[in-house]
Amino acid sequence: MEVAEVFIACKKEAHYSRELVLAQPALVHVVSGEMRVVTAERSYHFFAGDTVLLPRNQLGRMSKLPLDGEPCIAISVLFRKERLQHYYATNEHKSKAPHSNELKKFGAHPLLKSLFNSLQPYFEMADALPEDIAAFKIEEAVRILRAIDPDVDELLGQFEEPGKLDLTEFMEQNYMFNLPLEKFGYLTGRSLTTFKKDFKRIFKNTPGRWLTQKRLELAHYQIFEQKRKPSDVYIESGFEDLSHFSFAFKKHFGYNPTHSGIGLRNKSFTREDKGRT
Repeated sequence: MEVAEVFIACKKEAHYSRELVLAQPALVHVVSGEMRVVTAERSYHFFAGDTVLLPRNQLGRMSKLPLDGEPCIAISVLFRKERLQHYYATNEHKSKAPHSNELKKFGAHPLLKSLFNSLQPYFEMADALPEDIAAFKIEEAVRILRAIDPDVDELLGQFEEPGKLDLTEFMEQNYMFNLPLEKFGYLTGRSLTTFKKDFKRIFKNTPGRWLTQKRLELAHYQIFEQKRKPSDVYIESGFEDLSHFSFAFKKHFGYNPTHSGIGLRNKSFTREDKGRT
């Protein structure tokens, strides 16, 4: 089943998506509530009226949260590769900026307001947005973004697969994101076999063991140094669920993550152990 290219989402309760690795760029407009995106480099907070362009293959974690009694409502437009390739085949790139994979935030703008206001009535329909209308609105979105900021071409008009990255640097920055090894390999420009081979050579450990240890050390630091609750840190540390996290934590450290007063006397940590260098 194909994912809709234009859709609206309403989250009345706090909603934490897992890892965010988009196969295509996406434009998201926050109607109400709060949306947060956490990447390896920084955290972003978006509120009503904000619009953000999320680049393809940007690794992060998204949260949608109610605010001031209002649910988080967001309208999203996905830019499929084939649509963008068709558009740029007949439209020259305007941008001369170097390629960047950072997301772009747009404040209130009349053109963006017009676009999203025109989309809202369609969401009252029971059926999906008709194909021809969706195609028209997606191209309109591209044209509006280019009119506001020509440098969006560096996000929308790039179709290359990820190149081979420094494995040490990438993994040290992104180990807390819970991805399949195949996806880690893809994002570093490697096949799964090459990823495992290079990983073992560099880290002298298997990816699974190394990831678990790094995530547990990060969680330990957050719980016992930053005084946070295990239920608040297990997702941020890269674990699927609280029970699996608690089991792995006790197996590694010898005590439960809820055990207060342990401090750090059972294990010495350095700044590098925190994974936030």
